[in-house]
Amino acid sequence: MFSKVLEYTGDYRRTIRAATLFLLAGVFVNVLPFWLIYQLIIPLLARQDISAGFILIRLGAIVLCLVLYAVFYVHGLSLSHEAAYHTLENLRVSLQGRLEKLPLGVIQEKGVGTVKKMFLDDIDNIELLLAHAIPEGAANLAIPLAVFLAMFLTDWKLAFLSLLSLPPGILAMGAMYQSGMSKMDQYYQAAAVMNNTIVEYINGMEVVKVFNRDGESYRRFESSIKNYRDFTLDWYRVCWPWMALYNSVLPCTAMFTLPAGAWLVLKGYSSLPHLVLVLCMSFAVGAPLLRAISFMASIPQVAYKIESLEKLMSEPPLIQTNAPFSGNDHQIAFQDVRFSYGADEVLHGVSLQARPGTMTALVGESGSGKSTLARLLVHFYDVSGGSISIGGQDIRSMSLETLNQQISFVSQEQFLFHMSLLENIRLGRPDATDQEVLAAAEAAQCGSFLDRLEHGIHTMAEDGGKQLSGGERQRISLARAILKDAPIVVLDEATAFIDPENEEKMNAAIARIIRGKTVIVIAHRLSSIANADQICVLKEGRVAGCGTHQELLSGCPEYEKLWQASLGSAGWAVSAGKEEA
Repeated sequence: MFSKVLEYTGDYRRTIRAATLFLLAGVFVNVLPFWLIYQLIIPLLARQDISAGFILIRLGAIVLCLVLYAVFYVHGLSLSHEAAYHTLENLRVSLQGRLEKLPLGVIQEKGVGTVKKMFLDDIDNIELLLAHAIPEGAANLAIPLAVFLAMFLTDWKLAFLSLLSLPPGILAMGAMYQSGMSKMDQYYQAAAVMNNTIVEYINGMEVVKVFNRDGESYRRFESSIKNYRDFTLDWYRVCWPWMALYNSVLPCTAMFTLPAGAWLVLKGYSSLPHLVLVLCMSFAVGAPLLRAISFMASIPQVAYKIESLEKLMSEPPLIQTNAPFSGNDHQIAFQDVRFSYGADEVLHGVSLQARPGTMTALVGESGSGKSTLARLLVHFYDVSGGSISIGGQDIRSMSLETLNQQISFVSQEQFLFHMSLLENIRLGRPDATDQEVLAAAEAAQCGSFLDRLEHGIHTMAEDGGKQLSGGERQRISLARAILKDAPIVVLDEATAFIDPENEEKMNAAIARIIRGKTVIVIAHRLSSIANADQICVLKEGRVAGCGTHQELLSGCPEYEKLWQASLGSAGWAVSAGKEEA
């Protein structure tokens, strides 16, 4: 499992090896003073005279060992952290690359909070593995093993006594792992729900306030946090007793050696010098052994997060190639298209065509599959069955970059980056001049709100474009599409947030964008698409009929029903207005 993470160390794998060697040397010189202390104790027990020089040399050596320990350990940790953070950088870059290739639905299902946690918190936690558990844990485990071997060479009976504290400590640790792992899934699921709820609560605060839904929204917010708290405390309550037990027992290697070893010496089965040496070595291995074990206690959590990362990074990417566009023209063809969100199929064999240079409108009730078809065309997802082609070329047989060059997609949900509005529009065509960007903004009717901004088109959009209203963000996205000038235009409720006062101007701007293009438009207001070259009616993921407005009125009951409903809502709006007047 951890080998997957080590693949991202690159050239820094050597740095991790070097760090391990320095830490190994550090632990060794930290254990060495106990042997020097033994050399001071033995002459005293034998009532031998020792010179001041003998004592000073040992004391000086102990001080030197402590200094070397600090130098070796600090340098080893410095190297391990350098390797760790370069590896984390590689992991994040690789994860970002994988996310770009994944179907957008996979990312949306996880939620912003989960993806943020994965990018920041989960990857940061892998630092424990790379900077500590591997190099430091290996060093702190290797030296105690070597010391235990030395004990057995000294006196196997006393060495065996020093090992008696390990079985109960290891059993306690195993019990902690088993109990902890059984609740880990629930704990991390609760954390993911809490993260997503917090993001939703903050992002939706304005709506909550406007519609006076503070109580309901806060209850969900509070419930997710309490749920996370309860799972965390339950998990810790299970683990803490076992953790306390192994932390108390494992380092006490002298627990049995001192009393039982003294009895062996009194009975003549072992010698006093050997007992002193084994006791000194027992005291020496306690601290590094506990340090190594402490990393093992964290490994299940790190392992769980690595599994989550691996699961995301092993998700099948969108099917695409590096081939350029080779279609005959820009005719769009949906051929027996099927698509599922999870286990629920929402499109059931949809077939329709949009001829080059014409407008095709997709209409239908909410949930009929209109926006799903548009998103499949721009390859946000792979189809579950059938195919989508442009000019006879399957969109899966070209790269996303190539496909995006052919299509301008304007949806009702638009995102602006934290840069100037000028640069946000320039995303449509990065090599465009300032004059071309300004012309596109003017064509998209952006002038009416740019004039009121202090810095005009050079105003910063702020995070997510919160500097602007929904309708203003849509006009910026429309300006992008005008600047891009792609041969295919997809408009998914492009005027959803436009006020009636500016709708006529926006329709004029849209008419400019779609001139001579292959256009797919999704609209709930049927009056806005009545003049479309082709109208396709969707019902429950199937095509109920295709044709012109007049053809559908006479031959498609579903369309006639939608049209009458749209006329009724328009009449209601007028009568309501008169009533208020």
